[in-house]
Amino acid sequence: MVMRQPVTFQAFAVGFLRLIRVQNLLIVVMTQFLARIALVGPRHEWLRILTDPTIWLLSFSTVCIAAAGYIINDYFDVKIDLINKPERVVIGRYLKRRVAIGTHQILSVLGCLIGLYLSKWVFLLDVVSVSLLWFYSARLKREPFIGNVVIALLTAFSLLVLAVYYRKNADIILIYALFSFGISLVREVIKDMQDIRGDARFGCRTLPIVWGLRRTKYLLYVLIASFIMTLFLIANDLDNQKLSLIFLLLLAPITWLIYRLVYADKRSDFGYLSSLCKIIMLIGILSMIWA
Repeated sequence: MVMRQPVTFQAFAVGFLRLIRVQNLLIVVMTQFLARIALVGPRHEWLRILTDPTIWLLSFSTVCIAAAGYIINDYFDVKIDLINKPERVVIGRYLKRRVAIGTHQILSVLGCLIGLYLSKWVFLLDVVSVSLLWFYSARLKREPFIGNVVIALLTAFSLLVLAVYYRKNADIILIYALFSFGISLVREVIKDMQDIRGDARFGCRTLPIVWGLRRTKYLLYVLIASFIMTLFLIANDLDNQKLSLIFLLLLAPITWLIYRLVYADKRSDFGYLSSLCKIIMLIGILSMIWA
């Protein structure tokens, strides 16, 4: 149990922003706005799009649900996080557990209500997201692979919601959603390899624990290869040469990822690979400008 000590408002604010992963939420907002301008379009009306309240509401709904997901995940993982990343524990130190669960519920309901205001289909996707986040945090993340797939799917949802709402240029949005899914899935498995010590102590059954690091690496090689081939096949099927070129350029950092993965065996190695996945994701997101 984390001992909660009196903290200043500044420390509380910093702790809360760390809890909801504010930097990740900003990336979600940037991704959705960039996709709205570059993929849904029309691009030349970017100023009107930026002042359109609809995309702001859609993005705020996504951010509320994502923030709620981070809170409930940390709520269930306090003891594990004390081993894997003790310096990042917030619940129990800066925030009471009952306040954390209450904040999670408020953000989840708010996100879903905004989704309902926009569209019944957005609302349905929001409800599915909230439900998956709860089950992931409470149980699925401790099971081999299924938890990784759920988080990767939820990452893709942040782009899928634009295809669901705007229903324009859905094919290219789906490609980027698939890209987000693939990189997120690889990163989630790598994070399990990084956190194997704490996860094993508390009875989690993640892939690195059940299979071992070597067999888990083999799975990652297959996932990465399948992911790359699928992206190229879809880009070729759409006859989109720009996308093919973008994916070709992304092969450079992905190849470096595979090279470092082959020799990774320490927690710091897997931490580096996790950060590299985030960089690849960011490069992919920015490529929307040229897609």
